[in-house]
Amino acid sequence: MIDIRELLDKVIDMGGSDLHLLVGEPPTIRLRGGLTRLNDYGDLTPEQTDSLMRQVAPKRAKEELREVQGADFGFGYKDKARFRVSIFMQKGTVAMNMRLIPYELLSFEQIGIPTSIVKLLHQPRGLILVVGPTGSGKTTTLATMLNYINENRECHIITIEDPIEYYHTHKTSVITQREVGRDVPDFATGVIKALRQDPDVILVGEMRDLETISAAVTAAETGHLVFATLHTTGAARTVDRVVDVFPFDQQEQIRTQLSGNLVAVISQLLLPRADGKGRVAAFEVMLATPAIQHMIREKKTHGILSSIQTGHQYGMISLDSYLFDLWATRKLSYEEMLRVAEKPEELEEKAKALSAQAHGGARPAARPPSQTPGQQAPPQQPPPSQPGGTGGQGR
Repeated sequence: MIDIRELLDKVIDMGGSDLHLLVGEPPTIRLRGGLTRLNDYGDLTPEQTDSLMRQVAPKRAKEELREVQGADFGFGYKDKARFRVSIFMQKGTVAMNMRLIPYELLSFEQIGIPTSIVKLLHQPRGLILVVGPTGSGKTTTLATMLNYINENRECHIITIEDPIEYYHTHKTSVITQREVGRDVPDFATGVIKALRQDPDVILVGEMRDLETISAAVTAAETGHLVFATLHTTGAARTVDRVVDVFPFDQQEQIRTQLSGNLVAVISQLLLPRADGKGRVAAFEVMLATPAIQHMIREKKTHGILSSIQTGHQYGMISLDSYLFDLWATRKLSYEEMLRVAEKPEELEEKAKALSAQAHGGARPAARPPSQTPGQQAPPQQPPPSQPGGTGGQGR
């Protein structure tokens, strides 16, 4: 049988983000967005995946796997890292995914968070949504934001997570972390109960259903700063997703509540670096200005993207602007920039126009590290053989 510790050490030593264990495949590590199979171990058997699961799963998770064919939990591995684990059945056999959660919290500079986001962390109340597809770094961003509040404000921070990923220690703030299934039955109950526990800041690990969304909005409305995540992309789609969860006769009310309580939507992607050394985050930041509040209230969310594009003076930044900035500083490839852009054709024209000014196409010096995305930088020249815009949002 395989010792799970060997595999966990390999994930950490190789700099991987996930370990996949499935019958009929060798142990597989997600590395810089791709998949690396550990072929020396051979294809896993049903007995091996069951053994690997039993080496890490607590009694509660084993019982849940038996009863409902799936369970989530987290655990600390030595003094190296934490792992968030999902065990489940597939084709009648046990399978497992293990997500690496480093003990060390990243700084805003390491993540690349725009400075406009840092200012939001001093808000006394409101709803801040961090959105993006699975594996886009939402948890890491939220952990860094909470750590900033923990260090710089005197607050009672309550988190409701499934499972707890980053463990926080008490600093200037006091922080309470509750795990769904162990400390509280579900997210909605956790938020409602939190309101009786003298909170200043509440983190909702995921807004999965109407009850949780309603509780989170109510918490923001009653004078608390609430952070929550959604598996959506883009501010406009996020607002529509929240509203569409509610029955038609309640949608006007939730639009009014959102327009008055939403502070920001931070949408992010995690993309492969141009140099092949890891991944880099790309952000879209929407701040709830009076104009955007009006759009939310009046069902005109189609105009939000335009407001983001023209709202740089408020601290907003569009995904395409951030992508262009990453490309101009050689952090992102030209092809990847166009692949995930909202409007690839416009970015392609912008790149060509600016490259034409770069003295015969010479590659400019990279922008100084002190600059942040959203500031203008000299372009790199797009590859001469690059075809037209690739289109789409290949998220």
